[in-house]
Amino acid sequence: MKFSYKLSDAIHLLSYLYIYKDGDLSSRAIANSIESNPSVVRQLMSDLRNAGLIKTHKGAAKPELAKDLADISMLEVFNAINMDHVLIHVDPKTNPECIVGGNIQQTLEKYYAQIQTQAFEKMRTITLADVVNDILTNQSVR
Repeated sequence: MKFSYKLSDAIHLLSYLYIYKDGDLSSRAIANSIESNPSVVRQLMSDLRNAGLIKTHKGAAKPELAKDLADISMLEVFNAINMDHVLIHVDPKTNPECIVGGNIQQTLEKYYAQIQTQAFEKMRTITLADVVNDILTNQSVR
């Protein structure tokens, strides 16, 4: 199973833009923090810019948040990035001749939809301000 880290990386990028707002905001510097490559960072920035979460300036490595930290929810970031937006997936290949295999998909889809709705509601309540405050608190504890 392959995991996507796009949400984590997008939140990392947004937090970096705030915390290092007066520092090096090049895609190379951000990629170094994420331990990714600059092209991945540029693609994430494109998604975030298209969603109105950041502003960029052609020819200058000075991206900035387009909203206050407290006005950017984790759900908004999740919806901004180009990825599969289904959190949990049902195995589409089960044996329809088996009682379990023939019925598990529709049963799990119902429960998974409930779980996803609750997860999205929780993501709506967590803001970038919460994340940045935790980062800064954790950093000062070390």
